[in-house]
Amino acid sequence: MLHIREAIVVEGRYDKNTLSQVVDTVILETAGFGVFHNTELTALLRRLAEKRGLIILTDSDGAGFVIRNHLKGVLPPAGVKHAYIPDIAGKERRKRVPGKEGKLGVEGMSPSVLEAALRRAGATFLDGAADPPADRTPITKADLFCLGLSGGKDSQLRRREMLRRLDLPEHMGANALLSVLNALYSREEFLREADAWR
Repeated sequence: MLHIREAIVVEGRYDKNTLSQVVDTVILETAGFGVFHNTELTALLRRLAEKRGLIILTDSDGAGFVIRNHLKGVLPPAGVKHAYIPDIAGKERRKRVPGKEGKLGVEGMSPSVLEAALRRAGATFLDGAADPPADRTPITKADLFCLGLSGGKDSQLRRREMLRRLDLPEHMGANALLSVLNALYSREEFLREADAWR
């Protein structure tokens, strides 16, 4: 498993599943063209770009470039890197027929091709160290439980309020939430923030 400092944004869940078998970092999805109207996701991507860097990894077809160009226009250029996969004809295993342009997307790429694309983009590899660093205590599901943000009465309401206060997307699942919180905050910073609005 490769550990990368930057967060990565891909088009969809199958891209995310493939990439998560290769790299250990925050991976977010645009939901295809859904990112065009999702101001919460755009704000989160902007924060990640500013805090730790962001790599855009979209398919090499026309739709992938439309999404990439949209993100180029709404994200700070200094915090964004672009990874490109090669044009390879074919179809993904889960599909009956190839896509409109007949090219493999991110989900159809081999681990070595994805690694090469990330290296060409200038991804910061962390030499086998886990992210967050070993000397930094991560935010855990137990922390969320202790703060009343999961597993209890009204925890969904409390979690939604926390997401609103932290300017994070309202419909973020627990695992994605932990990944993003650990990318944006140290455990101490997050607990201080949580104490301020309790």
